Parts: sequence; structure tokens; C-alpha cells
Amino acid sequence: MSSVTPLNALGEFGLINRLQQTITLRQSSTTLGIGDDAAILSPAAGQDTVISTDLLVEGVHFDLTFCPLKHVGYKAVAVNVSDVAAMNATPTQIVVGIAVGARYSVEAIEELYEGMRLACEAYNVDLVGGDTTASRGGLTISVTVLGQVAQGQAVRRSGAQSNDLLCVTGDLGGALLGLQVLEREKQAWQADPDFQPELEKYSYVVQRQLRPEARMDVIYELRELGITPTSMIDISDGLASETLHLCQASGVGARIFTENLPIANPTLEVAEEFNLDPIMCMLNGGEDYELLFTVPLADHDKIKNHPDITIIGHMVPQSEGANLITKAGQAVPLQAQGFKHF
Repeated sequence: MSSVTPLNALGEFGLINRLQQTITLRQSSTTLGIGDDAAILSPAAGQDTVISTDLLVEGVHFDLTFCPLKHVGYKAVAVNVSDVAAMNATPTQIVVGIAVGARYSVEAIEELYEGMRLACEAYNVDLVGGDTTASRGGLTISVTVLGQVAQGQAVRRSGAQSNDLLCVTGDLGGALLGLQVLEREKQAWQADPDFQPELEKYSYVVQRQLRPEARMDVIYELRELGITPTSMIDISDGLASETLHLCQASGVGARIFTENLPIANPTLEVAEEFNLDPIMCMLNGGEDYELLFTVPLADHDKIKNHPDITIIGHMVPQSEGANLITKAGQAVPLQAQGFKHF
């Protein structure tokens, strides 16, 4: 059995020094990383800096009963990178703060940071600083991400126009169904500690919940296609909620067609197993971290055959509202029923 080192055996600075040894800097804009009172960054001329922060709290955003610390670390970075992607920017650096209870070992925190390191490697991001402190409760992680975008090229939520195409990346509903599976297996384990979860057949949806990916790949592909979205947002709280955010910020309405909503076969199978409406899962399931964006109608031919982008509808005048159009042609008003933070 491997030994477990209590945090107080190293102390804050010993822990920082140990974690620092695993960090590699990749960005030319990082002049100084961890090791001083503050990091030093030197963004390239002609670039705007974007910045976003996300907080992950044990028991609220993740459950360590079924979520490995390495996955928590990876997800903490990925969800922040997703916000940068939604601005049409490129992530460059992150700063990480954690508050951790005495029940955590040095090895557990190393596992957490290993997940962050893997995400930094995947997204070409530098971890340049942060803070560690004690917590009387569970684990809290705060990640701040910085990114760069050519001046004037950041995409906001407020640029959509009537007749713009409404597009989404990937497929939807998987993260919600993954959470349903994990919660069910947790309850079975709590009832019988000898219970061994069988998750292999649910691997797709479980992965969508535990280790989502930010869609930087699509951002790079849109640039190669010469497409700049008129508005964009990432799907963290559900498609319906995010569509309404775009509509409100842009002063437009929307029409989304149910027959165009993308769902993966494994997600559909689990929805049927749980007797859940797949449309509801796609509209209101959060944490898919796909991108929802609008493009001018003139870009239709550039985007129509993209294998990982689906045109799900279009924007309309604000007076027409935001509606889901069923296969029968009925218009159903969109309602924000995704994740609520308070």
C-alpha cells in the first residue's frame, strides 16, 4: 500500500514547491510564472486580453464519491477554457486557488494538479500562479483563465441579428445523463457497500459529465473557414437557457427545430433507460460545454457540411419570441430550466 503524506508534513510552501516541479511553461507571453509575488505576462501587440473565473465547490459542483480528483482538476481548467473559446479567444494562462481540508493528503492534491497539468497540456495553457489555504469544509477550487484575441475580434453575446443561423457544436444531453447514471450508482453503493458499479456501457455519458472538453478545436476550424460568429456562448446551464441569454443580449428572438437537435446514440439509449424525454435532456441538461453561436446566413455553405456543427435554427425579430418548433410545426416558448446557481 502506498504511503499517504498529510498536508501539514509539507506545509503550504513545501506543497507549492512540490507542485511547481510538474509545471511546464509553453506560452511566449509568459515572462515569469510561479515563484514570485506575482506572475509577469507580456501579451503580443494588437491583442486584447480576455479573463474569466470559475469556482468549483465540493458537494455543489462535484461529488468525490464518483468523481476522481484527476478529473476534477481537468474539468476545472476545461470549463474555464470553454469561456475563453466562447469569446473567440485563445487561452494562454491560468491562476489556480484552492482551499483544502485536513482530510486531504499531499498525494490527493498532486492527483488534482495532475489533472490540471493534463488540461494545460491539452489546451497549451500555462499555470502561472495561485494560492493554497486551509478549509474547514471540503475542497474549493477557483480557476482564473486569461486569453488573447486580435483586437476587435472578440465575439460577444450581443451581436446576433435576425435571420442569422443558430448553430451548436457536438451533441447535447450527455452530461446530464452521465450525472443520472453516477447518482444512481452512488445510491446503490450507499445501500450496499459491497456493490460494484458497472459503468462500462455508460462510458460515453459518464465521460461527458466527468471530463468535458472545451471546443477550442471548433474555434480554430472556424478561423480556417473564414467565419467569425456574430454571437457566441458556451453551454454550461443548458441549451434553452443559453439561447435565451443570446436573445436577451442581442435583442432578437429565436426558432429552434426539435428535429435538428443533435444527440448521440449512447445518450439517447440512457435517456430511454431512465424514461427521460431526450428533447428535455438536450434543452435543459447543463455541463455539455459545447458552443452555441450565430453566423450570417451568407456563411451557410461554409458551415453546412461541417461534421461537428449542427444548424439548429435561426434568429428572428424580438417580437416573435424564442420558440422551440416541434415536428408538427407547433411553436413552444423556450423556458430556462437548466442549472440554477442560487
